[in-house]
Amino acid sequence: MLQFSIGDKAVYPAQGVAEVIGVEEKLISGKAHKFYLLRILDTDMRILVPVDKADQVGLRRVASEDEIGEVYDILREKQIHADKQTWNRRYRGFMEKIKTGSLFEVAEVYRDLSRLKSTKTLSFGERRMLDTAKNLIVKELSVARRTPEAKVEKELEQIFLA
Repeated sequence: MLQFSIGDKAVYPAQGVAEVIGVEEKLISGKAHKFYLLRILDTDMRILVPVDKADQVGLRRVASEDEIGEVYDILREKQIHADKQTWNRRYRGFMEKIKTGSLFEVAEVYRDLSRLKSTKTLSFGERRMLDTAKNLIVKELSVARRTPEAKVEKELEQIFLA
């Protein structure tokens, strides 16, 4: 079971990087339960996650150096896997990947939509999803590498220009 301390950074699925700002105990049906109090860095939204269900919810640590390398490898892949589908089917598949909270799945969405954008016009929903995936990746890589978001964003743009 993952353990977080106050001040730790964690990733909450589909919301992005959060800071653990507290551990609270609440009485529910007469039984004490511990919760992590998270503050999403991007939106300042607060989320309570049961400590004993953190794994099930998909809460995870920020990417390690090895995982960051793997993300860049995923982004550099030239092949698009979903280009023959209708936009709404692609959209549903991409949304499922984003909801998993996996940095690798989000990287695949970002890569596929970025490559697709260079060959055809994306639907409004796909453009929003591309922005969401990009923001999730940029924020996490920036926190993981202790690098400004603008620098990470520039690196990602360079990958798709190559």
